[in-house]
Amino acid sequence: MYVHIEGDNDVRRRNIPEAEQRAVGKFLRRMLPILVLMLLVNQMDRTNVGFVQNELRADVGVSATAYGLGAGLFFIGYALFEVPSNMLLERFGARVWLTRIMITWGAVIAAMCFIHNVWMFYGLRFLLGVAEAGFFPGVLLYFTQWLPDSSRGRASAIFLGGSATAYIVTGPITGALLELHGAGGIAGWRWMFALEGAFSIVVGFIAGFFLVSRIQDAKWLTQEEKDALTEAVERDKEARDRAPSVSRMKLIFHPQVAVLTAVFFAMALTGYAITFWLPSLVEEIGGLSPFQIGLLSAIPWICAVIAMYTMSHFTDRAPDRRPYLAIALVLSAIGTFLATLGSPWFGLAALTLAAVGGKCAATLFWPMAQSGLDLKIAAPGLALVNSIGNLGGFVSPTLFGYLKDTTGSTTGGLYTLSAASVLAVLGVAFVRHTSRGPKAGSGDRTAVGGATAVR
Repeated sequence: MYVHIEGDNDVRRRNIPEAEQRAVGKFLRRMLPILVLMLLVNQMDRTNVGFVQNELRADVGVSATAYGLGAGLFFIGYALFEVPSNMLLERFGARVWLTRIMITWGAVIAAMCFIHNVWMFYGLRFLLGVAEAGFFPGVLLYFTQWLPDSSRGRASAIFLGGSATAYIVTGPITGALLELHGAGGIAGWRWMFALEGAFSIVVGFIAGFFLVSRIQDAKWLTQEEKDALTEAVERDKEARDRAPSVSRMKLIFHPQVAVLTAVFFAMALTGYAITFWLPSLVEEIGGLSPFQIGLLSAIPWICAVIAMYTMSHFTDRAPDRRPYLAIALVLSAIGTFLATLGSPWFGLAALTLAAVGGKCAATLFWPMAQSGLDLKIAAPGLALVNSIGNLGGFVSPTLFGYLKDTTGSTTGGLYTLSAASVLAVLGVAFVRHTSRGPKAGSGDRTAVGGATAVR
């Protein structure tokens, strides 16, 4: 028996065996919840340092410049070890390697409670990037080993929901843990790192009991379902393998890859600047407890997620996403510029606008980037865009920290973000546009082969 569905990547109709559909449904119900939880914890552990900037300065002597550099060093370690980590995942399997990644980064987070000088801060932030390297692309690679192209867009969309949720819950959870300040004579920030690190380790061990590396090892699939799913995955793998390979050096100088990388780099500058510096801006309001700071820090992300999903209903079927992406980047530029004016409350409202623009831009960017690249370079090209563009996460906090120490203000950094977003608007005009059929929908959010997606 066959059921008729609409494909995700190429918007074509194809017949899908019922056994394959049952197998995909079981994977989504059994594997995705633990993967989403892992991603949520991952995003929280990567950004929780944004809530303890003042505590690190008072207790350890970490200046604003040192804080910005340490926050950014994570992305250097991540970029250097991302590819080797994915290679090891293919060798050892997702169950072993994704579990190893999570337990290791949990141990590094827990070790941060023992920081007593700036060099320990630098070293542990770099090690956190090394430990976490490969998790996000590793999960997407795991999807290619388990799901055919026609089902991967849905899985990736569900998985990425964990990233959006993490921005909302990180503030309240971290703020609540900071309220433990003084318990047992231990500073609240040390409690925060210790408990969040321990939780990551526990979740990592639990994941080891749930994850299954190979389709044929899944006891919850019938043999018919295993065979149907294996056949579909192998068929898509053969199609990808037939595409000619392109060297990374050639990709760097490919005009479309270069333009997309520049646009995404500008977006990453704003996104990570807000992530790491928003709590300190909220704290300037004064008279707030750590938990209240965490709650207020969640407001921009709540608004951004609502805007992101609302906007997708209007843009998924749009013939050209570029005007919408340009508008989102303009909103981001206006928000970061307005954040230089007025009171901290006004600054929070302005950064909320910037976060809305940034998240909406990310939602629009990856589908547009996918359609703008030739099929033969789509997967490696988008992976390269993601890898280099994410280095904006190193540049922006480092720049903000330096400016805070040298000028006493982050105003110069906010002006830089505004300028970068405006330049990104100009870059959008050079992104190649490919017409999409009237039935194109949200399923095209993932690159062919699962190379990358909205984070």
